[in-house]
Amino acid sequence: MRRVVAPALDVACVLVFVAIGRASHDEAGGVSGFAATAWPFVVGLAAGWVVGRGWRRPEGLVPAGVVVWVSCVALGMALRAVSGQGTAFAFVVVATVFLGVTLLGWRGGARVAGVRSASRQG
Repeated sequence: MRRVVAPALDVACVLVFVAIGRASHDEAGGVSGFAATAWPFVVGLAAGWVVGRGWRRPEGLVPAGVVVWVSCVALGMALRAVSGQGTAFAFVVVATVFLGVTLLGWRGGARVAGVRSASRQG
């Protein structure tokens, strides 16, 4: 997998999470409101890429995927808290589940696709 595709997919997962969340709560604020909601998770995501050295095996579930996921949620929530944004328990649960399913899900799908492709060639 190209090294540019993996971080783009991760950012897309976060942005979809933010878009769905904001739409489900009928939140206004346009681009600035969207950015205010997204930035803590994008920073957490970037930190996860650095800590987990995501560029080495970006499609790997372990360690890259798990480190990126946990960092995205944990640091994202911490940054939300210090910036005066909400961290209600239900929100933490929803964020953890959604981001886990998406950030780990595309990696699992890439793994399955890679195994199938290799078995066809072998």
